[in-house]
Amino acid sequence: MAQSMSLARDNVMNCTLFDDADLHRWGKGQDFTTRLLRAIGAGCRAEPGLNAWFDGAAQSRRLLARVDVAMAVDTPDGLLVPVIRDVGGRAAEELRRDVDRLKRTARDRTVAPEDLRDFSFMLSNYGMIAGRYATPVVVPPAVAILGAGRLSHDVIAVMGGIEAHLRMPLSLTFDHRCVTGGEAARFLAALMRDLERDS
Repeated sequence: MAQSMSLARDNVMNCTLFDDADLHRWGKGQDFTTRLLRAIGAGCRAEPGLNAWFDGAAQSRRLLARVDVAMAVDTPDGLLVPVIRDVGGRAAEELRRDVDRLKRTARDRTVAPEDLRDFSFMLSNYGMIAGRYATPVVVPPAVAILGAGRLSHDVIAVMGGIEAHLRMPLSLTFDHRCVTGGEAARFLAALMRDLERDS
């Protein structure tokens, strides 16, 4: 972790965009993690520039076809970041099995080395513990990370009154050397549209 954070500090120009996804239309039994992974896939389809690697020395960005998401797992021995492969091309049930397997192997320290490398995007779901917003750190060569905050019921103004809606705070950090604010905002908008679907 120390090595990755030092690399990020020295090589990335972090910029963070914040918003909230309204989950009011969700039915019971939704899987928050797989919905987030699917939404990342939707965001990357809308703005492929966030599913990329950046070479600072060559000043070049390489867009990647497959969305492989590194997901932070908090363990008693520190942070491990296994990779969920091809989140845009797999069914929710298959993603759930992979998430469970990688969390288990991360926590018992048996995660395979190949499951810890070659990610194209990053996810920090810190809201499972606490915190609404954050400034997650992009680890090169990736160019973006999504932070998902603690869910809350917020009061929302609607025509004729107010309602309480379940909302998910989102924090998208991107490397501003190679990702524009417009690209980041379009990515986040597409991700939120997918998250806000009823199923």
